[in-house]
Amino acid sequence: MRGTVEGFASPYPIGKMLPAVYQEDEFVQRFTAGLDDVLAPVISTLDCLEHYLDPALAPADFLPWLAGWLDLDLGTDGDPVRRGRLLAAAGDLYRRRGTAGGLRDHLWLMFGGRVEVEDGTSVTVRTSPTPASGPADSRERETRMLTVRIAPEVRVDREVVERFVAAAKPAHLPHAVEVLPG
Repeated sequence: MRGTVEGFASPYPIGKMLPAVYQEDEFVQRFTAGLDDVLAPVISTLDCLEHYLDPALAPADFLPWLAGWLDLDLGTDGDPVRRGRLLAAAGDLYRRRGTAGGLRDHLWLMFGGRVEVEDGTSVTVRTSPTPASGPADSRERETRMLTVRIAPEVRVDREVVERFVAAAKPAHLPHAVEVLPG
């Protein structure tokens, strides 16, 4: 968490901005020096705000906050370089959201390594009009399926990938996540 930074001097000491009568008061100078210690990181952050908003330059602990602005899932990997690249590509990823290429690129940026996304695998779906209906009452139809294959060298939590794919794919499309054998 951000807080005071030991030895970090304020570029605008409050005590020097006070009228002369207060500048000579030792208590007031000590009191305002304490405020300067607390305000110095705030002033520095505001002076460098454009760098905090640039994913390539922002501090690692600031990246999740930036991702929150975009409702972007950074995944579980704590690598700040990978997270910065993912944030920098967010505009393009959102523009291509719901496409196989967009999903593949998003997963690659989240986890690194080889990720394959196959859109359009045909599967047969069997439905029944009521839960108690038997096989004789069921109907079959062909539908497309989204298949995500992840190389074994890519360290992923399968549940995280499942949740991400379910949220990023078109809602009507069933999906399957496979980790390829090594």
